[in-house]
Amino acid sequence: MTSLLSVQNLRKEFGGLVAVNNVSFEIGKGEFVGLIGPNGCGKSTTFNCISGLLEKTSGTVEVFGVDASEMRPDQIQKLGMTRTFQHTQLWKQMTVIENLLVPPRKQFAPNPLMTLLRGRTRIEEKERLEKAFAVLEQLEVPHMAHNLAGELSGGQSKLVDIGRSMMGDPQLLLLDEPVAGVAGPLAMKIFNNLRSLVDATGISILVIEHNMDFILRQGVDRIIVMNEGNVLMEGTPDEVRSNRAVIEAYLGAAGDGGEEE
Repeated sequence: MTSLLSVQNLRKEFGGLVAVNNVSFEIGKGEFVGLIGPNGCGKSTTFNCISGLLEKTSGTVEVFGVDASEMRPDQIQKLGMTRTFQHTQLWKQMTVIENLLVPPRKQFAPNPLMTLLRGRTRIEEKERLEKAFAVLEQLEVPHMAHNLAGELSGGQSKLVDIGRSMMGDPQLLLLDEPVAGVAGPLAMKIFNNLRSLVDATGISILVIEHNMDFILRQGVDRIIVMNEGNVLMEGTPDEVRSNRAVIEAYLGAAGDGGEEE
């Protein structure tokens, strides 16, 4: 398996609190992997350390074979890894298609005047527009292209956020609870679209999901289970479903109601 993401002995402390405790896992090329666990188990903290938003206490993160442990988020993104957040932040006064046209890199020459004079500028703009519509088609929402982002439902906003992340041509996509607060049928559609993206493009996706029962039905290749800052187990959905330690971890946190770190 070609490893696109390698996390080794990742540890994050906040004062005396150990939020992530020597977590290790790898994501291979073309894999669709779920990262699950009860609220407060360290899932989002792990994402934040991987993507450079939080400084790690110790451990290493390699992205496409490059040590990204000390890199800034923008440097990691340039390697080919993109992430989304649990709470979407679209530009609400812009249309959906306009939101997708913002992220692509290298849209301007260093000198803005030279950008206007370049012969390929209009061609490149047309290519980006065609790509944006293709992404919306892939996500099965081309009809929303000219809707204002501020008029979208929560689930529609999640789809647009995923589409926006695809505009940078990532080879590895980290999604933080892409269906949180989304109604059942649309949540299933989002996961079906993610499965299709992996199968059609060979992209690798690591997705955080809190609801174990939901993700076990969504066609992921493998699941990493966290509990209290540790990796409890890794395995196929069937292996996770039958693991008593996983079931006990979820039942033990059923009445917790705590927030993710």
